Amino acid sequence: MSAPKTADPVFEAGWAQYLTERDLAVLEATSWAKRAPFGFGSTPLVVAVDLYYAALGLPRTDIVSSVAEWPSSCGDRGWEAVDRTAPFLQAARDAGVPVAYFHSTPAEYGRWNRKPAPALKPKPRAVDPNAIVDEVAPAAGDIVLQKIGPSCFFETPLDTILRAGGYDTLLVVGESTSGCVRSTVVDACSRGYRVGVIGDLCFDRFESSHWMSLFDLNQKYADVVTAEAATEYLRAGTRQRGVA
Repeated sequence: MSAPKTADPVFEAGWAQYLTERDLAVLEATSWAKRAPFGFGSTPLVVAVDLYYAALGLPRTDIVSSVAEWPSSCGDRGWEAVDRTAPFLQAARDAGVPVAYFHSTPAEYGRWNRKPAPALKPKPRAVDPNAIVDEVAPAAGDIVLQKIGPSCFFETPLDTILRAGGYDTLLVVGESTSGCVRSTVVDACSRGYRVGVIGDLCFDRFESSHWMSLFDLNQKYADVVTAEAATEYLRAGTRQRGVA
């Protein structure tokens, strides 16, 4: 049995490996992930979630090797996503679309992680574990904010920024798909924003969590799209707005 097509084939194939026959039967009967009449609005803002060193590790290596030194690292899959993210963020800037970065503080570890391991406690590093990685470093004019919980909305001015600027759409990238990305997307949807999750620019420590979170988000709260599709949306908006 095959599920109805509700997203790009690359994502369909990714989460299909974790769906049971019963799941597929339910999807066949009533998938919630219908695009029309939803979709994106006319005034987007990009939210880059937790693209900091502690989530990736140094040097670049596979995750099993990386977590020995960086326990919260997503390893090589994360770095691959970061490399794809850099041109997308530049495309947003070129289109006149703001980019808002959120990264953690040491307080975040104890504030929302209810099962902390001793290894997760911050320790001296050659680089600041909470600093945004150089490969996607903020540019002049970007917004950079710290957060103390999973969601980028929790006790931050993000909603105020969006309301004041008239933004109706969030394009979300970063990590972890099952954690801070997911909680941010749910909060955005709850506040009435249209949300795009750029699936190939999100990453997680566990592959099953990544794919099933994309599946859930696409079913209920957002449209999961590729960086290519999101970039075309940005460029189309540029043409409509006449941005140079």
